[in-house]
Amino acid sequence: MTVLRLGILFSASGDYGVLGRDCRDGAMIAIEELRSACSIAIEPIFGDPGGSSERYVELARKMLLEDGCRHVIGTVTSQARKDVIPVIEKHDALLWYVCPYEGFEANPNVIYTGACPNQHLLPLFEHMLPTYGRRVYLAGANYIWGWEMNRLAREIVTEAGGEIVGERCLPIGDADVGRIVAEVADRRPEFILSNMLGPSNHAFLRAMRDLGRGDPAFRPEHCPVVSCDLTECELPEIGFGAADGQLAAASYFDSLDSVANGALKAHVAREFGSERRVSSYFATSYATVRLCVEAVTRCGTDDPIEVRSALGGFEMPGPLGPLGVDPATNHASLPFLLGRISGADFIILQTRPAMLADPYLIRRRAASQLRTAQPRFRIVS
Repeated sequence: MTVLRLGILFSASGDYGVLGRDCRDGAMIAIEELRSACSIAIEPIFGDPGGSSERYVELARKMLLEDGCRHVIGTVTSQARKDVIPVIEKHDALLWYVCPYEGFEANPNVIYTGACPNQHLLPLFEHMLPTYGRRVYLAGANYIWGWEMNRLAREIVTEAGGEIVGERCLPIGDADVGRIVAEVADRRPEFILSNMLGPSNHAFLRAMRDLGRGDPAFRPEHCPVVSCDLTECELPEIGFGAADGQLAAASYFDSLDSVANGALKAHVAREFGSERRVSSYFATSYATVRLCVEAVTRCGTDDPIEVRSALGGFEMPGPLGPLGVDPATNHASLPFLLGRISGADFIILQTRPAMLADPYLIRRRAASQLRTAQPRFRIVS
């Protein structure tokens, strides 16, 4: 029997532990379902780096060298992903990355099942700019996710003839958002893109609620905060109702109405209780484990090269819809959903079917060049 030793490497503790726990729990639910239903033996190896870059590297190395893993589902932040990739490359393994990220990467040793900007930020701004206006404030986490997302947003807004009225970044875990809120109040954007993470974003959303109470111009219906990384699992941390009306883009929401999602939610309710919501982090981790196991089963081996090759030949049904990987980029095709927070849930306002990933935005740049190209004539005598 084929044995799959599967590393599960998420920070379930630390500044963004609420996200890591959802990723871990999604993987655990998938493994539990598959153990009795598939023809291979799955041996999960769990690691919690606590948000430490050094621990991510140490645990990844241990999984590969001591535990016999050739596949690791994991890391939450882009910094952690980039820290772990050299270890994955050195030992010819595969990292399965499940979280939304900033794009501009396509590594043969990474399978990207989290959304990249053409699957979250671009369609989000296609809705926001004509709906709310072109005066935008950018708030980000002070690392590559925040930097790159803010850079892309600035590029999109500038191309649309808009204005970035302000921009600030905070270190992960820093909840001192007073200066950002003061700038927002002074510069009066028409909407705010928050690329902050964890406690920073939670504090900011609470502060924006308070600002809106004093000045109706900053209520969500007039000046919403939008995010590409805010999920159901964070709403209790923010405080139920504190973020009502704010918007988020994702490839999945708990409120999605489908047979596959209903089955997943029923399992989650049995395991964790009926109050537990399923986030995009949970659902993507769940779907990614199932995708990995299916590929290994089809190959009859956990050899990373064979598994990667097999991924181009099938789609895996699940809560995200049919999940398939483009062999040209190692990225999954994913749907786009726009949701508005209401209590513990997101009300789905808009959906788009699964889109092929374009991590380097090549198709967007080509389209932009066609729009701006000037006709070239030569004089013929």
